[in-house]
Amino acid sequence: MRRRHLRAVLAIEAQVYPRPWSSRLFEDELDRSGRIYLVARIGPTVVGYAGLLMIADDGHVATVAVDPSWQGHGIATRLLAELVRGSLVLGANQLTLEVRVSNVRAQSVYRRFGFAPAGARKGYYGDNGEDALVMWAHEIRSDEHQARLAAVDDSVEPPTVRTGFDVPAGVGSSSDDRAHPAAAHGRMERP
Repeated sequence: MRRRHLRAVLAIEAQVYPRPWSSRLFEDELDRSGRIYLVARIGPTVVGYAGLLMIADDGHVATVAVDPSWQGHGIATRLLAELVRGSLVLGANQLTLEVRVSNVRAQSVYRRFGFAPAGARKGYYGDNGEDALVMWAHEIRSDEHQARLAAVDDSVEPPTVRTGFDVPAGVGSSSDDRAHPAAAHGRMERP
C-alpha cells in the first residue's frame, strides 16, 4: 500500500466498517517500521487491502477488507497469504487477530490458515458492543504450517502479477514480477 492508494482504501473502508479508519491513521501506519500494508488491484482499481503489525515475534493482523462487489473471489485469502509471508520476513513465530463473533465467513478464511479461537474480548466493537473472537495461529514457521500455506496457495485461481515485493529468497517467493498463485486477480503491492 502506498499513499496514492489511500483514496480507494478509504472508500472500501467506509463501505465495510461501521467505524472506518482515517486517512491519518493509515498514513501513520505506512510510516512505521514493523508493518505490512498491501493492496489488491484488478487493473488500476484497488479491490482490497490488508495490514499487519509486529509486536515482538507476534504478527497482529490489523485489517483485511475487500470491496463488497469483489467479495467471494478469494481476494481476502490471497491478501492473508501475503501477510503471512511478510510476517515471516519480519520474524513472526505466531499470528493473532480479532474478528467479530458474528463474522463466520471471515472466521472460516482464518481457519484455513491455522487460526484457532483462543478467547474473546467482551464488548470489543464500539459500534454495537459485539464481542471479538481472538484467534491465534502458532508455529507458523513449522513445516506443517508451511504445508498449510502451500495448500491454500494451490486452492486459489488464477495466479496474478505481484509487484513491489521485496521478499528474501526462500521465504514464500521471489521479488520479481512473475505470476504467483497466492495473489489476487489483479496486483498486490507492498512498499
